[in-house]
Amino acid sequence: MCRHLAYLGEPLAPGAVLAEPPYALVHQSWAPRRQRYGTVNADGFGLGWYADGDERPARYRRAGPVWADEAFADLARVVRTRALLAAVRSATAGCAPGEAAAAPFTDGRRLFSHNGALPGWPAAYGPLAATLPAAELMALEARSDSALLWALVQARLQAGAELGEALADTVREAAKYGPARLNLLLTDGSSIAATAWGDTLFHRSGPGVVVASEPYDDAPGWTEVPDRSLLLATPAGITVHPIDSPDA
Repeated sequence: MCRHLAYLGEPLAPGAVLAEPPYALVHQSWAPRRQRYGTVNADGFGLGWYADGDERPARYRRAGPVWADEAFADLARVVRTRALLAAVRSATAGCAPGEAAAAPFTDGRRLFSHNGALPGWPAAYGPLAATLPAAELMALEARSDSALLWALVQARLQAGAELGEALADTVREAAKYGPARLNLLLTDGSSIAATAWGDTLFHRSGPGVVVASEPYDDAPGWTEVPDRSLLLATPAGITVHPIDSPDA
């Protein structure tokens, strides 16, 4: 599985939401509280963030566990950002290891993460992969289920879909091929889209908006997103919509 988090709001140091809270994402890399599949997220991690005046995000990704990376601790302390997406990885069997397989994935101004798995990967999802042109498959950043899902999302975005539409349509399509777990997280630096499909997802507002696999503290205000839902968030507010089953 994995754990991930996105933030929008006033400038802050990434560590304020990723490291300092008692059950922050760094803590979730070795002791998640709500994770339904897997126990440790030590197969890589990544942080993507936006600097004022530049819509294209920066990324810092590594193949090892986040708790062992001193450079990440410094970066998370001194950088300031109005928007970020971060993830810690528990690799799916059959998926490639390494930094290239760690979220967030990026394209232009967008950052993407997948919390979940495609059981039976890769054989069961060959027909899903075949819906993409061969050139796009050869250009995948990593040989992994998450990279394939990102390519499917990208194809929809490039065809003109909005963030939420691209995620929901990808989830519906991927769910046709097996009991997939498809918690997807996507931001363009000014809004967030996320799906809850097979694992936990929470949100909290004020100050800023946080969307996360699980709460990073026990303070009030966290709201769980129902399974099979699409969340859309901006600093102005959050809406949640059901995702119809692909069999409906």
